[in-house]
Amino acid sequence: MFKKILIANRGEIACRVIKTARKMGIATVAVYSDADRDAVHVEMADEAVHIGSSPAAQSYLQPEKIIAACKETGVKAVHPGYGFLSERASFCEALEKEGIVFIGPKPKAIRAMGDKIESKKFASRAKVSTVPGWLGVIENADHAERIAGEIGYPVMIKASAGGGGKGMRIAWSKTEVRDGFERARSEAKSSFGDDRVFIEKFVVDPRHIEIQVLADAHGNALYLGERECSIQRRNQKVVEEAPSPFLDAKTRKAMGEQAVALAKAVDYQSAGTVEFIVDRDKNFYFLEMNTRLQVEHPVTELVTGIDLVEQMIRIAAGEKLGIRQSDVKLNGWAVESRLYAEDPYRNFLPSIGRLTRYRPPQEGTFGDIVIRNDTGVTEGSEISMFYDPMVAKLCTWAPTRLEAIDAMSVALDSFVVDGIEHNIPFLAALMQHPRWREGRLSTGFIAEEYPDGFAPVEPDSGEKAVFAAIATAIELLRRDRLDRLSGRLAPHSGHLKRDWVVKIGTDYLAAGIVDGMVSIPMEIDLSIDGGKPLTVASDWRPGDAIWHGTVGGSRIAAQVRPVPNGLRIAWKGMSVTAQAMLPRTAELERLMPERLPPDRSRMLLCPMPGLVVSIAVAEGQEVKAGETLAVVEAMKMENVLRAERDLIVAKLNAKPGDSLAVDAVIMEFA
Repeated sequence: MFKKILIANRGEIACRVIKTARKMGIATVAVYSDADRDAVHVEMADEAVHIGSSPAAQSYLQPEKIIAACKETGVKAVHPGYGFLSERASFCEALEKEGIVFIGPKPKAIRAMGDKIESKKFASRAKVSTVPGWLGVIENADHAERIAGEIGYPVMIKASAGGGGKGMRIAWSKTEVRDGFERARSEAKSSFGDDRVFIEKFVVDPRHIEIQVLADAHGNALYLGERECSIQRRNQKVVEEAPSPFLDAKTRKAMGEQAVALAKAVDYQSAGTVEFIVDRDKNFYFLEMNTRLQVEHPVTELVTGIDLVEQMIRIAAGEKLGIRQSDVKLNGWAVESRLYAEDPYRNFLPSIGRLTRYRPPQEGTFGDIVIRNDTGVTEGSEISMFYDPMVAKLCTWAPTRLEAIDAMSVALDSFVVDGIEHNIPFLAALMQHPRWREGRLSTGFIAEEYPDGFAPVEPDSGEKAVFAAIATAIELLRRDRLDRLSGRLAPHSGHLKRDWVVKIGTDYLAAGIVDGMVSIPMEIDLSIDGGKPLTVASDWRPGDAIWHGTVGGSRIAAQVRPVPNGLRIAWKGMSVTAQAMLPRTAELERLMPERLPPDRSRMLLCPMPGLVVSIAVAEGQEVKAGETLAVVEAMKMENVLRAERDLIVAKLNAKPGDSLAVDAVIMEFA
């Protein structure tokens, strides 16, 4: 077994590998760029080596710097994590020349499966069912249009060397093929240095289901069940689960055996994932094989009890698999939510900045529930523009699917992140979505259910009552605390007031105390708008970021943040401003004028921090609704900004190459 390994990666996956290595008694070496000098993975490792400036192309994507770090620290094995150099055969070969073990598959398997075009040809020869498509070289947009017409719309345009949803477009018409072809090629070249793309038939209502495989150097191979990854946005996975709510035992076995056959055919040696597209009739088609550890591997670990990183290390060290196919049992259900630094209210555009507050839910086993959070950041960490915007992977396990989903809902409500925009409100709302809870999924779920983007979820009357009850309970404690301060001329509130009014948004709800007294822990009965009394119980203390308790017998975890004259309360993807006050104060508050935001309807604002790739218009030009105005790149994704209506460009305030902050004015309209 190795005495020391180097992790050629960063962030949460580097931390994840370090945890297993530490458990196995293996020392670790981290590498880091300028931007990651104070990163968590650097602090966790036994040793750390600086390898370059912040851009990945000048640090984490430099094989010679990784090898130099190995020599400097005496390391004989490298774990690549995922992304960066994890699927680059030349890196594996360079390590082998230096006598350093690559903790992953051999170069032959990486080459055969790592290229999407070649892997489909290989799978076809191995009699694995594949989606109809064109795997040859596509010369230009005209050629792409002809191929798409022959295959039949819709089609998928994908980067050959791609991953993570980059260089990928769905086209439903000739026009979309031409535009998608150019965008996919541009993104592919920018992200992977390889502008080759291929085209295949797009399966309508597809489900993305993948099989986890393990194979050693002694001819043993097995599969560890499946993961469903159908909740995707822009072809980027957002929520995953294991097992799939769609598969039956027969289909699972067929997919697993086919995945193992493919792994054996390519002489695979490590952990790997065979991805399939599954249609509504449970027909499955080979999509690709990822010759590395998957981002979503924790859900497989939670339902099988098998540490995949440990297996990778043992296989790389030459050991035989210590488990057989008959040993693999799927126990319970696991769900993973990817927490991204992105603004769900701005069409999920990237966000960067410092984590001024980062308080994930407590990890561990709580009765029948397991909570796990794989992360590479801590409070004070910087979310950089140079790398992927994923902040953490929150996972829950429970005996059943709905129990795991409900546990995830509470865990998300308990996850406090400030300083950046993030997708927790969307994830929390998703956990309540009927279609998700019923398991009626497809890769088009988000686009279908949120066609106009994600908007703030409006609470119904029952949910407003919960918000009002929480706000009233918090206000009672606040006033009681003021009364106990020494040196006051007179009590702030005097005896306990029974009648209150809570403003939720623009609504005013009456809140009456029926029974109970102010204390910590608190238990009082409240009637909201004359309704049946609700028992409110909590041990919340002023200053706590999470209000844990029950309202009317329902378990609640809500985030509370002070705002002028009230609170911002977030729960289940909903967020409201609540102000609890005495009736006379409410009368006067109703008379206060409303301050309106400035009119920016005649401006094109930069929706996220990014780099201006191109400006498609000139001053004085008339443009029609839907036409491209500018292209802005953020975190290696090109975002096309289009005109929402017919207009005339009055002034350009930015040019290609400019680096802009969020809401910077790109252009103004007449």
